[in-house]
Amino acid sequence: MTVRRLLGLPVLAVLLAGCGIRPTEVPTDFGPAPSRVRCSPPDTAAPAPAGTPVQVFLLCGASLVAVDRTVRVPDGAAGSQRRLLVAQGLLDQLAEPPSDTEKEAGYGTDVRGGTTVTGPRPGDPEDTLRLDVSPADLSAYALSQIVCTFSGSAAAESDGSVVLGGPGDRPPRRYTCTDEVRVRPGGSGPPSSAVTGG
Repeated sequence: MTVRRLLGLPVLAVLLAGCGIRPTEVPTDFGPAPSRVRCSPPDTAAPAPAGTPVQVFLLCGASLVAVDRTVRVPDGAAGSQRRLLVAQGLLDQLAEPPSDTEKEAGYGTDVRGGTTVTGPRPGDPEDTLRLDVSPADLSAYALSQIVCTFSGSAAAESDGSVVLGGPGDRPPRRYTCTDEVRVRPGGSGPPSSAVTGG
């Protein structure tokens, strides 16, 4: 009886070893292999269009990823005028549909076309940017894209925060782009706080 048990052990070991997933040389069909790595930087072989180099934050997967763009700012534009022109150029770039290579890599945007920006109203802080849609009415994704894009540009304040308002009478708020917002733009959106006038 003991001998039989000992002889049966190698057979049992072989049977147990066969329960795992083994490599196979047989072709399997899981669809076409992706031609680009998801969220990899878009190709930059083509010469960049003339203008001021900027970065905009596009959606890729569940995160925000910075992509190089350019905006045109007329020579001689300075101060608040330049700030507004840069902000509008960034909005236009955010609303632009991603290129074919960007789409292939998984990039997208939630910012709608035609979004416009103006300067402060009387009583607003001087660096206020007022959108033609209330920030509260934007999706968390779109607001995160706008705030994080503005925060690294001439549209931001010196500390990188962005003062945004809408077309109505609501007072503007100060928004901040954080690591959490870049990683999870669809969460609660960029943190904001009340600002005082003037």
